[in-house]
Amino acid sequence: MKKIVVLASGSGSNFEAIVKKLHGDSCEVALLVCDQPGAYCLKRAETLGIKTLQLTLKDFDSKVRYELEMIKHLKAVNPDLIVLAGYMKLIGETLLAEYEGKIINIHPALLPAFPGRNGVEDALTYGVKVMGVTVHYVDAGIDTGKIIDQESFKRAEDETASESKEKIHAIEHELYPRVIKHLLT
Repeated sequence: MKKIVVLASGSGSNFEAIVKKLHGDSCEVALLVCDQPGAYCLKRAETLGIKTLQLTLKDFDSKVRYELEMIKHLKAVNPDLIVLAGYMKLIGETLLAEYEGKIINIHPALLPAFPGRNGVEDALTYGVKVMGVTVHYVDAGIDTGKIIDQESFKRAEDETASESKEKIHAIEHELYPRVIKHLLT
């Protein structure tokens, strides 16, 4: 069975969707790596029975050493794919070199428009009529890797920001597991 490792920093709703849709069926979610002590994704992993690793960058004297420590744990798992799910750190050269072409990310906007951590807010501020989600490979840039898949929706005239965000999350929870399953087959 193919193995994936998920990297997350926050609540872990995409992580949970991946586990519930794929774990034990299409793949094994072998490990959750979290960079934030106390992040809710760690609680979700515990509830779902997924092994966790909590590494904090500030505990290391450099990003290289942080990523080398992560690689040590990743090699023990030997993942077929590394999946970023709300992981709020840029992947450095060390991790990229080790797992080139095996790291993917999900972004809550239609790339290449609105990259970065405020994609939804930037799109709403701009006044877009169509919003969506992008799954892409990770490279050295910020949300600049090759696009794997996208899904969009047309915003209703009276749609609130909260309603748009809910639609984005619903798309993420379906699109990401579907893309992961496709990449592993």
